Amino acid sequence: MRENYLFYDSKLAVTALELQDLYRYTGWGRSRSVEGIQAMLEGTSLCFSARCQDKLVGFCRIVTDFVYRASLWDVIVHPAHQGKGLGSSLVDYALTHPAIRNIPMIVTYTSQWGAFMESRGFEARPGALLLLRCPIEYS
Repeated sequence: MRENYLFYDSKLAVTALELQDLYRYTGWGRSRSVEGIQAMLEGTSLCFSARCQDKLVGFCRIVTDFVYRASLWDVIVHPAHQGKGLGSSLVDYALTHPAIRNIPMIVTYTSQWGAFMESRGFEARPGALLLLRCPIEYS
């Protein structure tokens, strides 16, 4: 990546207002209010962000029990920074984070980015994309 990106693994590294500005570039998050985003941040297990020249340019989050399951949500890269590998780096940063590295199953849902998520290790299943790190036992 040519740009100098700084990556963060704390919800304290983003504000609801700047995240609302980033959501406006998505079709699914444009109507989110600052109050709703603040509540979402408070209730989210892990937040990951990327900055360039102190501007928030990438974000994703994980909701998890830290043992068996996790779900990846809200992968966003500012349009001016797309196509530079930032999304891949941000998702890889999140998925290899020590707090979730050993969780056996991570799910995500997307209608647009299936191929991108599959390139990160997810596989398509009806209704979701799954990242399976070890065999899952069902009783």
